[in-house]
Amino acid sequence: MGTQLPHNPFRPHRVVVLALDGLLPFELGIPQRIFGRALDAKGRQLYEIVTCSIRPPGPVETDADFSVLVENGPEALATADTVVVPAFYEFGPVHDEGVLTDELAAALALIRPGTRLVSICTGGYVLAAAGLLDGRPATTHWASAEHFQRLFPKVRVDADVLFIDDGDILTSAGVAAGIDLCVHIVRRDHGTAVANEVARRTVVPPHRDGGQAQYIQRPVPEPQLATTTAARAWALGRLHEPIQLRDMAAQEAMSVRTFTRRFREEAGISPGQWLTQQRVERARHLLESTDLSIDQIAADAGFGTAQSMRQHLQSTLGVTPTSYRRTFR
Repeated sequence: MGTQLPHNPFRPHRVVVLALDGLLPFELGIPQRIFGRALDAKGRQLYEIVTCSIRPPGPVETDADFSVLVENGPEALATADTVVVPAFYEFGPVHDEGVLTDELAAALALIRPGTRLVSICTGGYVLAAAGLLDGRPATTHWASAEHFQRLFPKVRVDADVLFIDDGDILTSAGVAAGIDLCVHIVRRDHGTAVANEVARRTVVPPHRDGGQAQYIQRPVPEPQLATTTAARAWALGRLHEPIQLRDMAAQEAMSVRTFTRRFREEAGISPGQWLTQQRVERARHLLESTDLSIDQIAADAGFGTAQSMRQHLQSTLGVTPTSYRRTFR
């Protein structure tokens, strides 16, 4: 009698989106739009997205001139692999005092230990009010960051980034940064190829440079008569070569000092940090999609040596190139 193979049916990752009164329709739709476009090689959906309320099924008010009919109550939270809390404006004690209402606390108590938690924009107030962000890094919309920090002093707020991945808890900055975060989650779960296809179908960049600094209005903004776009395009075509800051500045006919200042204003990070990001992304793509050796990938991505690439991937992704390839191939 032959050995019977274990039954291992395909099950999509279940994402439960918590719709709270005063929700922003745009943010509510982000998880469905991004996770709903993630498919495996057989064309199967990798995520199942469910929307729920903290009350029995029924209408939930939005900040627009319509409400949405949510067909699942809080019990759906107990079935989640990932819970997403989008932005909402009917804050009440969550925003004013940093405490949960009894109804919201009861709903959150249904979430199983080990469930991944995600907030979009001001949805982070819910996670912070529940004490889940104490001692951890987190972000929110730049306009709310100062209030958020005062209300939750134990949270390590970073208002400069688009999102923060702290393992089992991820938080995003305002509005469209929720797209960046959800695409990042798809990339983390299933690799660059799947995430890039999701981004392509959604007509958004698979990775957006910089942080929130580039979107904050300055009291006296300088006129931007020139950009650093050409220099970035030039560098992307030469990642395998050594690239000096003066060479990038020369593409825009700027001094190094002016170029560095302008680059940071536009991208939110320094040219050196940007180059490292691009080289890490190049290495990830090659690790996933080719059989090139680690040494060959390090050279093609511009790291020079395998040791240098290993250090950068360990710092950025928390894994070695070999471990990353094993996970995503």
